Amino acid sequence: MTSPVATSTVIRVRVNGRDVEALVPVRLTVAELLRERLGLTGTKVSCEMQVCGACTVLVDGNPVSSCTALACDLDGTEVLTVEGLAQGRDLHPVQEAFMAANALQCGFCTPGFVMMAVALLDTCPAASADEIREWMDGNLCRCTGYAPIETAVTLAAARTDDGSPEDDQ
Repeated sequence: MTSPVATSTVIRVRVNGRDVEALVPVRLTVAELLRERLGLTGTKVSCEMQVCGACTVLVDGNPVSSCTALACDLDGTEVLTVEGLAQGRDLHPVQEAFMAANALQCGFCTPGFVMMAVALLDTCPAASADEIREWMDGNLCRCTGYAPIETAVTLAAARTDDGSPEDDQ
């Protein structure tokens, strides 16, 4: 006799600094968990094939396409979404830079670009233009073109010191 196949599992994950415990179907994606179960709609779903980058979140500091990653694999991890970047009313330097450089138009792709930029600058605070282009290569935008986005990431790199905000005032 074979044992029954599990159709759901309990996960314990830290999302934007908050501990979450949830019973999730084994086929539930990270994007579905974030958007439908936790109400974190900043993470966008576009291609659902890990092609466009709109759904990028950080899992233990690494960029992940949340549209194809399974929520059940999050057990014991820490997830950061675009909603978790700001500290109260103070935006993250990458968010500030995107605004300053007008690196968004419709805004649909912006959360994915922002999260990828955060991952890049956490890894390489003084990223070169080539490194920025390489890291952003998996994110697609139909509105702005890519020059303002590259400018924003360059500006954010200039505003950070080893990945932490500088005192600009």
